[in-house]
Amino acid sequence: MSENSVFDRLAGAGQLRRTLIDAATAARHIAAGAGAETGAEAAAMTHSWLFTGPPGSGRSNAAVAFAAALMCTAETVGCGECENCKAVLAGSHPDLVHVVPTELSIGVDLMRDKVVGPALALPTHSEWRVIIIEDADRLSDGAANALLKTVEEPSPRTVIMLCAPSTDRRDISITLRSRCRHVYVPTPTLEETTRILMAEGEVSEDVAKLAAAATSGHIGRARHLARSEAAQKRRAQVLHLAELIYHKEAAFQEVATLVKTVEDEVKAEFAPIEEAEIDKLRNTFGAGVKGKGAARMTKGMETEVKALEAVHKKRQTRAKRDSYDLALIDLAGLYRDALIKASGSKVQVTHPDFEGLSEDLAAKNDAAGLTDCLEAINKCRESLGHNVRPVVALSGLVGRLRKACKVQ
Repeated sequence: MSENSVFDRLAGAGQLRRTLIDAATAARHIAAGAGAETGAEAAAMTHSWLFTGPPGSGRSNAAVAFAAALMCTAETVGCGECENCKAVLAGSHPDLVHVVPTELSIGVDLMRDKVVGPALALPTHSEWRVIIIEDADRLSDGAANALLKTVEEPSPRTVIMLCAPSTDRRDISITLRSRCRHVYVPTPTLEETTRILMAEGEVSEDVAKLAAAATSGHIGRARHLARSEAAQKRRAQVLHLAELIYHKEAAFQEVATLVKTVEDEVKAEFAPIEEAEIDKLRNTFGAGVKGKGAARMTKGMETEVKALEAVHKKRQTRAKRDSYDLALIDLAGLYRDALIKASGSKVQVTHPDFEGLSEDLAAKNDAAGLTDCLEAINKCRESLGHNVRPVVALSGLVGRLRKACKVQ
């Protein structure tokens, strides 16, 4: 076992590891009632943290590793092998609250129920209760305000960690930012992403390298691509679209197939979750009861069910939008590879397993045409962000790509 192994999952780890290890070490002295040994250690630990970094840098991984280190019971801080470390890394520790938003925004009700309330409780199985909020840039104004007092005055044994892209006011409120210690998580190199995937097991070095390159080192996407056969097929389907552009109606037909695939996959993924949530809600209203007041209870229940179904719709909308956006990012990477080939540059390509296709695109199009293709993809991403129907936005993309590639 390597020392501080929960931090082996982090990239660019020098200063980042040192900061988190020092804080977790100081937390042990605080929990023991001895306080920190030195002023430096006392300054190392705080109750509110803000982890920032580019998408895919692993800011949430850093927060989870820090949570494990805080709850670790071994002599080495963050051993990665004690029961607490394993439970935190698996997301099953009772003193860990991990909020991963699935909707377009984080509302005030979720913040009050999932964060503000639990933050007041004392830990039950470790010295610290840890609350991690991913994508804190999605906090609504109401949710941010509800969270503010908790961040300012947390329970003595509660640590709150927010994860956001940056400290910009568009990503996190100025007030929240000022109440947290800021930790920056740098973009990992492809080699670091490959190492992390291999350290987690389950994938070969070749698969890890390809996943790292295809996602430009984005740790979360690389992990998903390396482990999911469906994700691998989706990527191949999207990249082949660049070839189908030259085959008349085939590209438009492929777009329709892609949209249906995404729709079906999202529905299949969320169906059991949504069914369980609705069943739980109906049970709280005593579904099926009879007698006085039953009609009033049923009416109230159906109102709540409709509200929950609206939440489900927003959740699915977000998941579909994310799927299309990631597909377009993959496609843009292929046209960038073609530009690299056209320029004769020795820069590593994004999709090495589709190098033949990028070379073909470079041979068929000049730099201006390939640049127009990239602009077309960006316009499509913007359209999807403005709630344009996916089949319309993607069909429009095919038309623009055909025009940029001078396809008759």
